[in-house]
Amino acid sequence: MRYKSGYKAEKRQELLDISGQIAKKNGFSATGVDSFMKAAGVTSGAFYSHFSSKSDLFKALIENELQHSLQMWQDNPHQDDAEAWMDFELNRYLSISHVERPDHGCVLPTLASEVARAEIDIKQVYQAELLRGQHLFMKHLGSEEKAWAVMCQLVGAILMARSMADESIKLLILESSKQCIKAMLQKAS
Repeated sequence: MRYKSGYKAEKRQELLDISGQIAKKNGFSATGVDSFMKAAGVTSGAFYSHFSSKSDLFKALIENELQHSLQMWQDNPHQDDAEAWMDFELNRYLSISHVERPDHGCVLPTLASEVARAEIDIKQVYQAELLRGQHLFMKHLGSEEKAWAVMCQLVGAILMARSMADESIKLLILESSKQCIKAMLQKAS
């Protein structure tokens, strides 16, 4: 059967997007190739026409997810106003919907611990893509240290909020993190 031009690339992207959602919700290591492919509506055999191994899928998934985050940060409508840019990101990232929908959120709070246990080539892809995002934060915050501090606070707040059973504590974590980041940035100005 002949497929239209670009079909394989489109299908690969679809597999990455669906696998990313499942991995962020259930964990990458805990999910088998069969589960990823079933969710995408393809056979496990089709997996190998796109990826050489589960590790290859993980590397591509991490790269895809971090590029998606970078694109969101680049699409922030306040590119010329650092304070408004940061407020927009704080409100977007530190939201209850981000806490409750890990499958549609940032890969960092969900899969960073799995990357930490991964092979060096996966860590290198993760680092390269994360550094691109960190440079964007640095551009708006004016320093490398502030960029890392804010990014770590954002990820940690989501992770902590997700681990709480009580909705009011989740909201407190999110709001206190916003206020702490804003205070740190105002004090450093």
